[in-house]
Amino acid sequence: MQVFWFIPTHGDSRYLGTSEGARALSHDYVKQVAIAADSLGYEGVLIPTGRSCEDPWVVASSLIPVTQRLKFLVAVRPGLHQPSLAARMASTFDRLSGGRLLINLVTGGDRAELEGDGVFLDHGQRYEQSAEFLRIWRDILARSHEGQALDYEGEHLSVKGAKLLFPPLQKPYPPVYFGGSSEAAHALAAEQVDAYLTWGEPPAEVARKIADVRERAARHGRSVKFGIRLHVIVRETEAEAWADAERLISRLQDDTVIQAQAAFARMDSEGQRRMAALHAGARDKASRSRADLEISPNLWAGVGLVRGGAGTALVGDAQTVADRIQEYADLGIDTFVLSGYPHLEEAYRFAELVFPLLPLSLRDRLAGQGAAGGPLGETVANLYSPRAAQS
Repeated sequence: MQVFWFIPTHGDSRYLGTSEGARALSHDYVKQVAIAADSLGYEGVLIPTGRSCEDPWVVASSLIPVTQRLKFLVAVRPGLHQPSLAARMASTFDRLSGGRLLINLVTGGDRAELEGDGVFLDHGQRYEQSAEFLRIWRDILARSHEGQALDYEGEHLSVKGAKLLFPPLQKPYPPVYFGGSSEAAHALAAEQVDAYLTWGEPPAEVARKIADVRERAARHGRSVKFGIRLHVIVRETEAEAWADAERLISRLQDDTVIQAQAAFARMDSEGQRRMAALHAGARDKASRSRADLEISPNLWAGVGLVRGGAGTALVGDAQTVADRIQEYADLGIDTFVLSGYPHLEEAYRFAELVFPLLPLSLRDRLAGQGAAGGPLGETVANLYSPRAAQS
């Protein structure tokens, strides 16, 4: 099991959908979140991409010198990046970071945003382009270890004599993560990617997606790892956790939800459609109770009222959240990409409350990461180390 955190380069807040309690996005704050994730023992961080975000490659590069072990899941965007340039970017980052790069292949699902970036392909064509992009990107990096060049001619992308002089540290290339819920997305994942990511749907739906991608990959003689993208709201008691979930959307106005959902509805993303369907009956303030938004035990769809992409959160006390994580792990999920509001505080809450309850193999890896030794907690009476809680 791997646990990742999230760098909020689109902003952070105590209340969704409002500037009240909002936190200014600055490099200092981004560094704080990254350093916290690194010192607490998270395996890596996802850095989001899109028009609403700061550029992920610039952000990730700026965080290399302030972190030690943290890996960076950074997006490449077919249609925005050319595969040869993206290969050079990946190799450079991998070398300068000491092999800490992971790649997030993002095809995109917001046509308005894509057209603003000069991409005018329809849904099917974008996945065709993504498949060609990944073939070229992977081959350039793989061949770089032997100093070989690549010729490739496709329907959307072609290269002649593409060559990379400085190979990445990771062989044959940094691992590729990818998420998508459509038929085309599953086909691409099965054929080419290393890890398939799903947004946080109920376990039965996640199981169906895993089974489909796994079966398709087997036809290619491949195996694929699986991950899930979730928010978390974990507190010492169930009551506290659910109260904070409701507090997170307590300042949300109906017209904000309506505008957000209208924008999401114009997208041609199957994943976004599935996220929206989870909270379809809770668009106004009167219907945003736990009963309306808890779509599966402890799985809450309130975040997706105004946030695009991942819109669900695991809510509960530490043991309950750990148990729900184990339920997904039992389905075949081994990478958990998590976030919470505000991201700095929630990174600490999750690590302090839930890390001790995760599988022993993971706890052994987390133990002592970033710690300089010495007592845990404040020394009592200038003499005694704090005692561990008795079970």
